[in-house]
Amino acid sequence: MPAPRRRRRAPHAALARLCLGGLAACVMVTTGCAGSPRVTRPGTAATPASLEPPPGVAAPAHTLPLAPPVAAVPSPAVAPDGLSAALTRSRQESQLMQDEIVALREQLASTSSQLATVRAAGMPVAAAPMAAGAVPPGTMQSALSGLALPGVDTRFDGSVVRVELPADALFDGGTANLVPGGVALLTQVAGEVGRVYPGHFIGIESHVDTEPLTNASWASPHQLTAARAAAVFDFLTTRTPLRESQLFLVAHGSNHPVVSNATPAGRAKNRRVELVIYPERAPGE
Repeated sequence: MPAPRRRRRAPHAALARLCLGGLAACVMVTTGCAGSPRVTRPGTAATPASLEPPPGVAAPAHTLPLAPPVAAVPSPAVAPDGLSAALTRSRQESQLMQDEIVALREQLASTSSQLATVRAAGMPVAAAPMAAGAVPPGTMQSALSGLALPGVDTRFDGSVVRVELPADALFDGGTANLVPGGVALLTQVAGEVGRVYPGHFIGIESHVDTEPLTNASWASPHQLTAARAAAVFDFLTTRTPLRESQLFLVAHGSNHPVVSNATPAGRAKNRRVELVIYPERAPGE
């Protein structure tokens, strides 16, 4: 009996077994963080991908630790009302001082101009003759310290002495009516001036600021200053030892401020009555 004939396998079955065996030996390829291939041998466990970046590469933002919260900085405390008021007052005083400096510079420029005019005329300043019976300027200036007038501004100006009285302390606002405090002040000033400068000529010079007049009684600042100078003249000649023969009146209006009129303090200082004491004496003294 013949031997059984082996059955030939189909070529495609053999090819399938070959592919399955080959797959066991195939190399599996994975990709790392940097994109380079990494070989994994069969039978070995795959190494998990590392989240640590290579040197020189920044880590992803979501892997970074959270920064600690920043403490809030407290806002500065607001200055109290008292400090604000002191600051405002200091600024006003500073502005007043600056205005006075400007006025002094203008006076200095005017004096320098007058001096240049006198020198151009060819007559030395020292050669100007003094009136008969006039007191030397040095004597006028040294006697100024003898005036006992606390709180009243006095100054030596060239050859005359100026006693500055605030108009607001003498008169009702916008009028030529003396107030009780003004009467007391004029009485005190007249007594001191008559004691230290007996018989000297005295000019009563009245000034106002540049603010519009609120009293319809006066058509101009000169009318108001003339009325105020006349009121002071009448009081001094009837209620004090000063005599008519040694007094005269000048109404300046707003023409000669001592400081700027830009601030309320400056305007108040410009509203004034000055008693200007001259080195000459009135006749009969």
